[in-house]
Amino acid sequence: MSSHLASDSGAVAPDPLIRKHRTAAATLTVTANGTPLAGQEVVVAQRRHKFLFGCIGFDFIPLANGETTTDADGRRSLGEAPAAGSQQVADLWFDLFNFATLPFYWGQFEPVRGRPHTERLLTTARWFADRGVPVKGHPLAWHTETADWLMDLSNAEIAKAQVERIRRDMTDFAGVIDMWDVINEVVIMPIFDKYDNGITRICREMGRIPMVRMVFDAAREANPHATLLLNDFDMSAAYECLIEGVLEAGIKIDVLGLQSHMHQGYWGEEKTLATIDRFARYGLPIHFTETTIVSGHIMPEEIVDLNDYQIPEWPTTPEGEARQADEVVRHYKTLLSHPAVEAMTYWGLSDGGWLGAPGGFVRADGTPKPSYDALHSLVKGEWWLPPTTMVTDADGRVRFDGFLGEYEVTAGGRSVTFTLDEPGNAEVPVSL
Repeated sequence: MSSHLASDSGAVAPDPLIRKHRTAAATLTVTANGTPLAGQEVVVAQRRHKFLFGCIGFDFIPLANGETTTDADGRRSLGEAPAAGSQQVADLWFDLFNFATLPFYWGQFEPVRGRPHTERLLTTARWFADRGVPVKGHPLAWHTETADWLMDLSNAEIAKAQVERIRRDMTDFAGVIDMWDVINEVVIMPIFDKYDNGITRICREMGRIPMVRMVFDAAREANPHATLLLNDFDMSAAYECLIEGVLEAGIKIDVLGLQSHMHQGYWGEEKTLATIDRFARYGLPIHFTETTIVSGHIMPEEIVDLNDYQIPEWPTTPEGEARQADEVVRHYKTLLSHPAVEAMTYWGLSDGGWLGAPGGFVRADGTPKPSYDALHSLVKGEWWLPPTTMVTDADGRVRFDGFLGEYEVTAGGRSVTFTLDEPGNAEVPVSL
């Protein structure tokens, strides 16, 4: 039985748990000059979710830098969809997401040693930050897409270059990017055999845990205020063993990153919740860092490495789009039903990105799929408080239920922002 069919038979009802873990019953006491505003109309409006609804921002690097097609010098970011970086698609992005991931794949970021593309990525990160979107850098250490010039160095020199790279980039981007996938896919790193590379070489020599210690120590030193993630696609016990070894070694991890590329079919609610439970037991926040759900045919199950599936064309289909919309809603609801999950990053708004898959919420022609509309109706509909007029009682109070996040209250032409940070009952004084 497929995971899709199996999940249909599971008795999972996430909505009450979403309300329990993601909303607050707010009592707002509105005053002006110390006096309650009694019997007054006020408008309360949500401005931002606390939960990080993320997506990669790779496609918008040219747009953020004001580049034309002739300006880019053939540069492409891994996973960049061919025609996805238009202002039209950017508008769709910002109307749905509040958290961006930008690419720092070493081989593309610094193809020539000593000549990193810092300004181009810094301009892009600021472009997002100026629009109120926090940014994560991905990744600082990874054996795939690493710099070819590392192969000319000894292992000691490679390790030194890796540490220096972390210190340089985290320092250069501090205050603009303060969240990083520090090391990516370390479970497979020392045994990776697709091709030789410098990072696998040093990880094989020093071992996984010393490798994690080296890069996390460098990252923590470079930006003590940054949020640092350990990220992996391997959801087997091998990742659990690595985490346990890292924590027992006294290495401080801020967030555990779990990848969930579903090119071979939707995981289903039961598998997703079981996976979250296995990793939540370490007491660390969980980010679903890379997720895709396709709207075309499902990748054959015999494919072990998703990167091995290279086909000339992988079209989206009406049937696939309907299935994707259903599965996207179910997946997001499942994640929000578990209190350990704090973020979810979708791996590409538009089709044609990684592996050429129809994994986006927007077709290659820039038109939204049913999955975009379905998710938008949750994030900015069911889970959102639009501008709502309320009337204060005799003590200047109004009450409402809202999803955790940032809000604005307006009365008499004056506005104040406030936040709902924790689920449950919230007493919020505001002075206009």
